[in-house]
Amino acid sequence: MQEKHLYEYAVIRIVPKVEREEFINVGIVLFSKKSGYLKSKCSLDVSKLQCFANELDIEQIQNYLHAFEKINNGDETGGPIAKMDVPSRFRWLTAVRSSVLQTSRPHPGFSNDLDATLHRLFNELVA
Repeated sequence: MQEKHLYEYAVIRIVPKVEREEFINVGIVLFSKKSGYLKSKCSLDVSKLQCFANELDIEQIQNYLHAFEKINNGDETGGPIAKMDVPSRFRWLTAVRSSVLQTSRPHPGFSNDLDATLHRLFNELVA
């Protein structure tokens, strides 16, 4: 019998005007402490962002997502936060903030296959 992994996930969002609290889901970050698992999947649908073209710099948004992924992956070029342990990186990435790139609050679940769960959540909540 396969072991079920306790995981947490958060939805990665672009919030064009923070004061209006409107957002566009662009990805998922999934974490399992026991498994040492931390992965994200993002897709920026530029056509969805076009309605905010006057307020957003698409290239800057892409840079923010790239930095998010570097930290998530523990990439050495991601700065000091990327060098933190997996749980600390997840907590930093999902901390409440008022910026254009935000995440939802983390939600828990159980999974037999964390990669499959990441893809399922991405397809349900982002794609």
